[in-house]
Amino acid sequence: MRKSQFSHTQIANILKEFEQGKSAEEIHREYGVSKATFYKWRERYGGMEASELKRIKELEEENARLKRMYANLAMELDTAKYIIEKKL
Repeated sequence: MRKSQFSHTQIANILKEFEQGKSAEEIHREYGVSKATFYKWRERYGGMEASELKRIKELEEENARLKRMYANLAMELDTAKYIIEKKL
């Protein structure tokens, strides 16, 4: 997954600006964020503080790491089962 060019604090501040009355069009122009990205941020992180946003990002990264680890272990298990079946 590609790393965002915006930090957790910047994303939270951009969303706060929108909540304080700045239009979405102004935010798109000022920060160079696409409409899709902005609305995805709003959907995921709307109403969160920077610390909460940082914690969610950390949990998402840990979850992805654990999924990769599980996939590797499952593949090793399948390989081991295949080898054992061939020997019998």
